[in-house]
Amino acid sequence: MKSLQMTSSIFALLCAVSTPAWAEEAKPADAAEAQPGQNGADIVVTGRAGTGARTKSETSYSITSIGEEALRLQAPTSVTEALKSVPGFWVEASGGEASGNIRARGVPVDGFGSVQLLEDGIPVQHDPALGYLNADQVFRLDETIDRIEVVRGGPASLFYSNAPAGAINFIPRQVGDHAEGLIKMSVGADNLYRTDIWVGAPIGDGWKAAVGGFYRSEGGVRDPGFTANRGGQVRATISKDWGNAKFSFDAKRMDDIVALYLGIPMRTYPDGKIRAVPGFDGHEGTVAGPETQLVKMIQGDGSIYKFDNSLGTQVKRTQLTSKFEIEPVDGWKISNTSRYTDTQTQRNGVFPNALQSAASLLKQNAGLLGQAPGATALQLRYVTAPSQIYDTANQNGNGLVIIGGLRGLTLPVKEFMSDTRVAHRFAMGSTTHDITFGYYFAHIDEDFSRYSSTALLDVQNNSRLLNLVAVDATGKVLKTFTDNGIYKYGYEWEDAHGEQTTHALYISDEWQVTPRLRIDGGVRWETMRARGAVGLKKTVNLDPNNPATSSIITGSGLYANYDKTFSHATLTGGVNYQFNRAAGLFARYTYANRMPSLGNYVTSATATPAIQTMHLGEIGFKYTSPLIDLYATGFWTKYNNVAFTNYRFDLNTGASVTEARFADTQTFGVELEGTLRPTSWFDLSATATLQDPRYKGLTYTDAAGKFYNYDGKRLIRVPTVSLRVVPGVNLLDGKLRVQASWEYEGKRYVDTANSVRLPAYGTINLSARAQINDRLSLYGYVDNLNNSLGLTEGNPRAGELQNSDAGANTFIARPLIGRNYRAAIMYKF
Repeated sequence: MKSLQMTSSIFALLCAVSTPAWAEEAKPADAAEAQPGQNGADIVVTGRAGTGARTKSETSYSITSIGEEALRLQAPTSVTEALKSVPGFWVEASGGEASGNIRARGVPVDGFGSVQLLEDGIPVQHDPALGYLNADQVFRLDETIDRIEVVRGGPASLFYSNAPAGAINFIPRQVGDHAEGLIKMSVGADNLYRTDIWVGAPIGDGWKAAVGGFYRSEGGVRDPGFTANRGGQVRATISKDWGNAKFSFDAKRMDDIVALYLGIPMRTYPDGKIRAVPGFDGHEGTVAGPETQLVKMIQGDGSIYKFDNSLGTQVKRTQLTSKFEIEPVDGWKISNTSRYTDTQTQRNGVFPNALQSAASLLKQNAGLLGQAPGATALQLRYVTAPSQIYDTANQNGNGLVIIGGLRGLTLPVKEFMSDTRVAHRFAMGSTTHDITFGYYFAHIDEDFSRYSSTALLDVQNNSRLLNLVAVDATGKVLKTFTDNGIYKYGYEWEDAHGEQTTHALYISDEWQVTPRLRIDGGVRWETMRARGAVGLKKTVNLDPNNPATSSIITGSGLYANYDKTFSHATLTGGVNYQFNRAAGLFARYTYANRMPSLGNYVTSATATPAIQTMHLGEIGFKYTSPLIDLYATGFWTKYNNVAFTNYRFDLNTGASVTEARFADTQTFGVELEGTLRPTSWFDLSATATLQDPRYKGLTYTDAAGKFYNYDGKRLIRVPTVSLRVVPGVNLLDGKLRVQASWEYEGKRYVDTANSVRLPAYGTINLSARAQINDRLSLYGYVDNLNNSLGLTEGNPRAGELQNSDAGANTFIARPLIGRNYRAAIMYKF
């Protein structure tokens, strides 16, 4: 009762203070965080179906909208970066323009495994976390996108597969009633040169056409010594409107390369601060470099695998999308959206598997001396300078070496997805129902291959290759135990093919009980069949005298088959009460799931993935006015049987070890999102997430029989506190806007044992827009102004159950990308 009285008091206070006489003038037309996208009057198209329109303030679930001008002022460098203003989402984009991580509402899954990535209402990729292929790797943000809608929890899992914690919808720009277009050119301090373009026009008799895309070349803030990011995409759209029917066809072609930034050597110094080790630039340095750009890796059959790290994540993708909608009679609507994709992805990276002192590496390999008669010592020598002896005490100011993994993955994927809906709105007495019947179909064909080798590297920016050699008393090299820096060829090998077919039926109903009260709910039944073959392995010895080729993992020529079927239901129910058009309360419960997919079988035909189920509850308050927008949501997430892989690199054998583990989790949290516009020249937006995410019943017995109990430990990587505050000023009658963002992430943990802590950090970004005239605008950006070295992740290859870096003074971690400057000029025509 007290909580109800408090809610009523808050609502009355907001009504009393939020409508001063000057209020309509106080809302700036171009406020970045407020226009459009923070306005409760925006029409919502994501997370619902039916014949009628629904505004943000009328929805019975949590949704964040990000408009085009907010996107331009934020100028996100990746899909993941675009979502950092979404409360309830922890986003991590330190890996570069692709391969980001999102954790949403306490769902303990990395990558895009907890949220679905949509473009124009249909998935970019049926499974957004498909076996080393996240959906953000095959999608690029450009000026053909008009806005973003993000559904947090709620009914996302009713309408979309693989969306237990939400759905992110990138909505393309639409052609208006007259010809228009824009061109935007961007430059950056990291040798960025980029051009975006979009042109659209009516072409007669109700037809409209548009074309757009981007091209860019960029060295990268963490410069690998070659052009890290290069390429672009182009799309063309044609549409027709007959009044009661609409049709569109969109074709998009991407040919793009982006770098994959991985962890770097970090150290805790006597002052308690964590910085890069001596000799390494934490802000701009990367382990990858010219010496690891092109490496010919020997395979088990003696052939050569050409590892080309300049390709990074290379995506060549053709995407075809058709949309059809018809209203045959009043109150009925039939629609279909279908998408076909053909994607070729090559994903290469230099992974820092392990870090240690050079002296300990030599001591660890002392047994090799017996293979070199007359040898008295082991040394490290540079591959490109064989006479240069590595100083184990202080080479590069640190005396450290990295055992790096040169990992190459090839992932061709073809998909067809189709979503058909039939909606009917009708009256029943004084109430109305808006019912939708839907059918979703998806078919996926995926090939998966991986080949990896380990290399010895020194620790400096653009690390150099090292050879391990045995020398006599005079320093003469008697035997080399590595092959041009390669420590072990073929420590990973995979070859698999699979196909998956998914069918889903769903029904939803929006029941308007009274003008103020609406109840909605739905049921989804989904079934999935996956079948394929996974290559079985063997270890071969190509040369007993060459340790690098003495134990190569390769294919045996035999394959193991799998054929699995899974089915499950999703349920959701919500209620929304509107005090008026501007304010309301909502509550919702959802029983969601995440189905297994082909990604569970790319390395093992005998894998036993479980259907991961979860209970999600939320209750929220919404209020919007010219002065203030406020959205507050409390949420609860119980995740059952979450699967994760504990990956560890074994330095002694040079092999990787994986262990599949399962756990339950429970999270209670609060999301806050708001914008304050007290005057025409100033506004303040903020988001906050406060949560308590913990493992439940997580126990573990290792190979030695030792028992571990991690019950009640914090979820890995998820902070308990996340804040983002964006003050902005509008000057010169709105022609000049300057805004800053302060982002804070609380402490997090690398492993489930909570033995390795990632400290809290804050970062500041600046952006500005100068509108020269109605057509010409200038933009400027400073990313990470304070040059924060905030750590976003540790070394997952050291184990995510009990991390082997626990207690270490020097370790591998991935910090934020360093300070960078960018500028853009945009011309509308």
